[in-house]
Amino acid sequence: MRRLFPNPTEQITVAEAYSVQRPRPKDRPWLMLCMVSSLDGSTVIERRSSALSSPADTAVLIGLRHLADQILVGATTVRLEGYGPPSKPGQRVGVVSRRGDLDYGSSLFTSGAGFMILPESAPEVPVDHIRAGHAVVDLELATSKLEADVVQVEGGSLLNASLVEDDLVDELNLTISPVLCGGDGPRLTTGALPVLNQMELAHVLEDNGFLFTRYVRRR
Repeated sequence: MRRLFPNPTEQITVAEAYSVQRPRPKDRPWLMLCMVSSLDGSTVIERRSSALSSPADTAVLIGLRHLADQILVGATTVRLEGYGPPSKPGQRVGVVSRRGDLDYGSSLFTSGAGFMILPESAPEVPVDHIRAGHAVVDLELATSKLEADVVQVEGGSLLNASLVEDDLVDELNLTISPVLCGGDGPRLTTGALPVLNQMELAHVLEDNGFLFTRYVRRR
């Protein structure tokens, strides 16, 4: 992996590139969104993101997970990607859902790593949970209840859209995969209302045609 911006170098590790200060906002953790996208903007091929990925992209995802205290992910992504317990000891995964209809017998939950983030209207669930909002999850309130300084957000696009609408994304780590895939797959923030949240480019890395961009919130 090489760094194109800033300070170009022919070799850099994931740890060197991503181990930077992430100051905790006053009332919630620092939220860093990690996604992969095709050149024409799709975040999935046949409903999964793995076909867009690469070994270097996987290394970035794992490296960012290692830097995070917790992971935040939407229920649909958990189902489609088959989430299990994280490899980082003690790390927990918050699953955002309006209805709470997941497989609580999966290893994510039986391990104790998974917990739910639900609105008040959702049925009772047999695992640890946070409730925020009424018919839909109030993400600003929910994230303020997370016991973490840095949280890695891993989609899907509807969760991303809600976070962007509420201006809760502090960092975007976007891998651009060198493929054109067509189709009508979801984009990074499918369904979001129009917003204009300014971000600044922090770095660009490259490996085998994949671009690894990091943007941070403009202060």
